[in-house]
Parts: sequence; C-alpha cells; structure tokens
Amino acid sequence: MKIIGVIPARWASTRLEGKILADIQGKPMIQHVWERAKRCRLLDEVMIACDDRRVYMIAKKFGAHVVLTSTDLASGTDRIAEAVKNFKIEIVINIQGDEPLIDPKTIDALAEVLIKDKTCVMVTVIKEITQPNELNNPNVVKVVIDKHKDAMYFSRSLIPFNRDSKKTNRIRYFKHLGLYGYRKKFLMRFKDLPKSFLEKVEQLEQLRVLEAGYKIKTIQTHKETISVDTPEDLEHVRELLSLQTNKR
Repeated sequence: MKIIGVIPARWASTRLEGKILADIQGKPMIQHVWERAKRCRLLDEVMIACDDRRVYMIAKKFGAHVVLTSTDLASGTDRIAEAVKNFKIEIVINIQGDEPLIDPKTIDALAEVLIKDKTCVMVTVIKEITQPNELNNPNVVKVVIDKHKDAMYFSRSLIPFNRDSKKTNRIRYFKHLGLYGYRKKFLMRFKDLPKSFLEKVEQLEQLRVLEAGYKIKTIQTHKETISVDTPEDLEHVRELLSLQTNKR
C-alpha cells in the first residue's frame, strides 16, 4: 500500500490572490503546510500540485516534490486527480494549501480510517462548533451524521433546524473541515461524476458524492484549524504561529 498526501495550490483566489505564497515568519504559507504534512507518520510521500510557475519554483527551492497542473481545473479535487493519475498508489489525502496550522495527527487519522476499513472510499474531518458566530455563517459548512458516523448532508445553512428553541443547549452542531482522504480508484470516479443539483445549489462539491449514492465517513477532531481566505485570516494565523514559536 502507498499513501500520498497532495496539497493543491491554486494561485488565483477571489479574496486573496497569491495567498499560498503569503509570507508567514519568513516562509511562504504553502511551505508551512508542507512541513506539517511531512511530519505525518503514515504518508509515504507529500506532493504539491500547483497551477503557477511562481509557486512551482518556490516549492522546488524549499525541497518539495511539486508538479504543474492545468490552469483551468474546476476544483482542488480535479487538480489532485490530475497530479496522481499516473502514480501507483492506493490512498490519497487532500491537504488544503491555505491551512498552515493543520495538525499532522489529523492527517494521519484520515489515512488510518482508509487503511483499516476497506469498504470506505472517502473520509473527511468534522469538529463540534463552539463559537456562536459560526452557526449562521454561510462560509462555515455544517454537517449532520448518522450513527455510523457517515455524513448525511452538508450545508451552508444551520443544520439540524432547531424547532424548539428551548432545547438549544442540547444540540451539538458540527462544522466540516476541508480535509479529505480517498481511495485513488474512487477519486478517479468522483472527478468524472456529473456536477449534481445540490452541489450547484450549495456550491459544495462533496454533495456530488452523496447525491450519487456513495458514503463519506467522518472523523471528529478537537483541533481548530484556520483557512486563510482574507487578509484578516492571514494576520490571525501570523499571530498564532508567532505565539507557538515563542512558547518553544
């Protein structure tokens, strides 16, 4: 069995173009993600899949295995699929390039599920929502799961809907963190599935999987991570990494 972690790195970003090369403590953000992924014990290899020569050259410079992909791919999933299509591997972990605080243990936990459960084709990470301001934020994707910890639905709306507001404190809400693990065979099937109705409505590609009748296993983490989407997110991450460095 061979397990590869792939970091999709797209130059264009609606709110913060070129963010993957944003400086954090003297290193580009993508390098922080790569260094954390390299600490994983279950990954045989870590690769960066980018669409811009600037990213390619900088990744090469800090020693990463990096490949250039097409510039017109619709999603990170498509970018990863193109990058690994000729590799003899069984498991692929999708590691977000804009999460420099990602915990290596969480990445390993995804790989472990796919190693142990041969029936699982796709797995992702969820976390209980503890900040009230995230509940009605459409940029925080919510998820409900069944008793087997398989995802039932993902939404930008708050789910489940609380009809009896008196019971608010009894409901546990979960958010979806954009980290995935796939069997390579399923990844190649997934990329060829037609874009689904709910995917178009919510703008969430994981709904394509559920609408096609496949299961997405979830694992829960207590570790918070931050996706850098805005200049404010970037400053927050800089502050947090500075605090971590000072504590050492």
